Amino acid sequence: MNVVVSTPDAIVTAAQALEAGRLVAFPTETVYGLGADAENAAAVADIYKAKGRPSDHPVIVHVAPGADIRYWAKDIPHEADQLIAAFWPGPLTLILKRADHIPDAVSGGQDTVGIRCPSHPVAQQLLLAFKNGKGGVAAPSANKFGHVSPTLAQHVAEEFTQEILPGGLIAAVLDGGQSEVGIESTIVDLSRLATHGPVLLRPGQISTAQLSEVLGVTPASPDAAAPRASGTLDAHYAPQTPVVQVAVAELDNVAAQLQAKGKTIALLSYQPHPGIVALAVRRLPADAAGYAHDLYAGLRELDHAHADLILVEAIPQDKEWLGVNDRLRRAAFDSRDVLQKILQA
Repeated sequence: MNVVVSTPDAIVTAAQALEAGRLVAFPTETVYGLGADAENAAAVADIYKAKGRPSDHPVIVHVAPGADIRYWAKDIPHEADQLIAAFWPGPLTLILKRADHIPDAVSGGQDTVGIRCPSHPVAQQLLLAFKNGKGGVAAPSANKFGHVSPTLAQHVAEEFTQEILPGGLIAAVLDGGQSEVGIESTIVDLSRLATHGPVLLRPGQISTAQLSEVLGVTPASPDAAAPRASGTLDAHYAPQTPVVQVAVAELDNVAAQLQAKGKTIALLSYQPHPGIVALAVRRLPADAAGYAHDLYAGLRELDHAHADLILVEAIPQDKEWLGVNDRLRRAAFDSRDVLQKILQA
């Protein structure tokens, strides 16, 4: 398998593969991305093919530090400059009006484009090597569409076994260690400021409070006319095993009922639950940042247990947990119906 340590030579080779229209998986501080030349519509189409991603679901364009975003977007408001100064490089994606010459393949046919500058050193080195730092790499998370995002190179290899074989769609997987943040970037829509103001399309590590401090206003919640953005479908970030969030007070009882029904469980929690019998248990840190860092790796590990259900101890609803709650809600979308059917059988 073409998973390589991110040496300077390997990064240059990966940049050359991108320029030749190939796909490259690479680490960012949020999750690993599956990248293609953002201006090569055929290469971007290969991302959609590899992932099984709907063609109307946009991807994010990653740019090098100091890149001129006016090449990618038009009508750039002052608020964009404020957020860039405060949070780039970092886990923040801005939705802006797409420049006319940028292919709409990156935006799912919309007139907007998502742009971010990652802080991971390997991502930055790749972006600086690609077209001498003047290109953009379109990159959603490096996993099959709707599945749990990868935070290790090994996760990418598990998702794309065939695609990273010689002659496959993916030329290389750059190994940059575990992603520091662990969940995808915060996405803010600035394309409709005159009518809607800034809109938080997807929460992440950068909090609403931090955004508000810079912008002077609190970003609004998404409305029905908001641009489509990466990772905002109701069902997303899901392992193969159904995921169910259960309140702490109910967790032991639900686990016992499932056991009485002959069902097996895997348990994701941040507190000990010694009375629960599970095929696999993963304890995550009790703080929001630590929990986010380990969440996807934990879900992948528990998915390998092949239990009937993954029970997740419900996490706090505090503002700092907003991004993690968003990911768990999407991972568990409709899964509670599975639980109820089992318990009522």
